[in-house]
Amino acid sequence: MRMLLTKIALCACVLCSAPLPAVARAGAGAALLKRSTSRPAQRRKPRLREPDVIFVPTPPETVDEMLRQAHLKKGDVLFDLGSGDGRIPLAAAKQYGVRAVGIDIDRKLVEEATETAKREGLDHLVTFRLGDMFAADLRGATVVTLYLSDTLNVLLRPKLLRELRPGSRIVSHDFRMGDWPPEKSIRVPWKNLYRTVYVWTVPPGRSYKKR
Repeated sequence: MRMLLTKIALCACVLCSAPLPAVARAGAGAALLKRSTSRPAQRRKPRLREPDVIFVPTPPETVDEMLRQAHLKKGDVLFDLGSGDGRIPLAAAKQYGVRAVGIDIDRKLVEEATETAKREGLDHLVTFRLGDMFAADLRGATVVTLYLSDTLNVLLRPKLLRELRPGSRIVSHDFRMGDWPPEKSIRVPWKNLYRTVYVWTVPPGRSYKKR
C-alpha cells in the first residue's frame, strides 16, 4: 500500500512538471500576441522644455513698424522666434508677400497660428514650427524678428551672428542685444506709453556657414 501511494505521488509530480502540449502553448502564445497587438502603439509627441517667456501679443502698430524697419522685399524670408499666435509672420506674408516662418515651443500656440494661416489663405507662404529657437536652423532667414527679453536676446546673439548671412536684419520689440548697439531705435506710441523697435544688421566678416 505504501509503495502504491509513493508511485501515485511520483506520477502526480511528473504530470505537474510536464510541458504543455504544443497546441496549448500555441493557443496561449496566440492569446498573448492578440492582447499585445489589439491596441496600436501610440506615437509619443516630443516633449519640449517650458517656454522661456509668457506669450504677450505685440500691438498691431508695433508689428507694422517692425516690418517697415525690416525693409522687406521680394525674396526675403522672415523668421519670428517665439512667434506666439503668429501675428508677425502672418502680417509679413499678407502685407509684403514674403515667405515667413514662426518658431515657438508652445504646441497650442503653433496649432492656433497654423489654423489662422489656413483660414486666411496664407499657408502657402507661412509655416509654423514647434521647436526650440536655440536649436532651430536659421540659415534660411534674411530677417529675424524677436519679442523675448534682454537676457534671451543676449543668449541668442552668438547664434544669430553665426547662422545669419551678412546683411540680414534683426528687429526686436522692446529688448536690446546687450552691448551691441542698435542701428535704429524707433518709438511707437501705444496707449499712453510707447513701445520701442530696435534694428541691427548682421555685419560682414561673421562666421556664417552655408548649408
